[in-house]
Amino acid sequence: MSQNPPSGLDPQKALSILESRTNPNPTRSDLAARLDAGADVLHYLARQGAKAIRAAVAANPAAPAATNRMLADDVEEDVRAELAAKIARLLPGLSERESSHVFALTIETLECLARDAAVRVRAILAEEIKSLDCVPREVVQALARDAESIVAAPILEYSPLLSDADLMEIIACGQVQEVLTAIARRKPLNEPVTDCLVQSFDVAAIATLLVNKDAKIRKDTMDKIIEQAEEISAWHLPLALRADLSARAIRRIGGFVGASIIERLAARNDLSEATRIQLNRELRARLAETDITVPRSLPNNAAQVVAEALAEGRLDGSFVEHACQAGQRELVIMALAALAKVTDQTVRKMLMAGNAKPIVALVWHAHLSMRVAFKIQTLVMKLPGQELLPARGGVNFPLTKEEMRWHLAYFDIAA
Repeated sequence: MSQNPPSGLDPQKALSILESRTNPNPTRSDLAARLDAGADVLHYLARQGAKAIRAAVAANPAAPAATNRMLADDVEEDVRAELAAKIARLLPGLSERESSHVFALTIETLECLARDAAVRVRAILAEEIKSLDCVPREVVQALARDAESIVAAPILEYSPLLSDADLMEIIACGQVQEVLTAIARRKPLNEPVTDCLVQSFDVAAIATLLVNKDAKIRKDTMDKIIEQAEEISAWHLPLALRADLSARAIRRIGGFVGASIIERLAARNDLSEATRIQLNRELRARLAETDITVPRSLPNNAAQVVAEALAEGRLDGSFVEHACQAGQRELVIMALAALAKVTDQTVRKMLMAGNAKPIVALVWHAHLSMRVAFKIQTLVMKLPGQELLPARGGVNFPLTKEEMRWHLAYFDIAA
């Protein structure tokens, strides 16, 4: 934003481009993008140019501060969006480089963009300034409390200018899931904030909190999570992956999670012998329960096992859950294919896609529960914590029916 851009463009040539009525628009656009066009030329183009030319000036880092401020009020959203993407790159070290007048104009431009009526402009600005510590605190506060989560989320996750008190106040206002989840991803996240997140009882936010290694969780807060976790399968794997679990917490978790998660717990290298023995006991109990419902047959017999279960009326959510816990991928595939009335090849493609959404949609199509969908994600697909799609409100499908139909249609499944 220097007031004295490097010389290089002949002023007479610039003037001839501006005054000529025969020059095509691209000529002016090229001029608007040049770093050596000169402050007066760029300001003229910002006032008199067509939309594409004004957008080029808005994106030009050599545009003077007064020109940027004028473009912040441009009628075209595309122009303001270009300015929002650029302005953050000018901020670091600005007060040291420029005069107080230029600094004030730039901050005024920033504040104007933060109030922009277009969500897109505010979202671009938030994404660009999210990690900066040289932004006015008032701007960060306004964006963090924006009604649109696409604007607020980047600031809430990354901004170093938000205090614990700010975050706790925002959580207390009963924000939507996306906002709470963004806070849960902050690194680091201090105990007072994690306490507030847990008190919100937002299932997705707490699942995100649990997989955040930089989130500090008090022992009594962790106990509250574990007390509720038996009925919330979305928390089972994230809980088991926490490195800061006490022996008592590990034993409690082992009492209600599936066999594969107990195996994860038992593989920890910080267990006492007593805890390891108890986990092994729980594991044997889970496998014994599984044996009653699902024969531990060879994969080649999976189609026959599913056909027999269907004929006997046993092919349901419980059957699929036990197959997941037993690690019988082929049995899960055949069961889903039968229940959703699709080919097993289609189910395999959906599992191989490595994306939770198609499988969640397929489970919904098969009239099974979200609990089953989560078990498939964790025990069959083995998705990492950050890629899991947890239930909404602990039990409900997190996608709309329209979204699920779209994912099914992608695999040629009509729903």
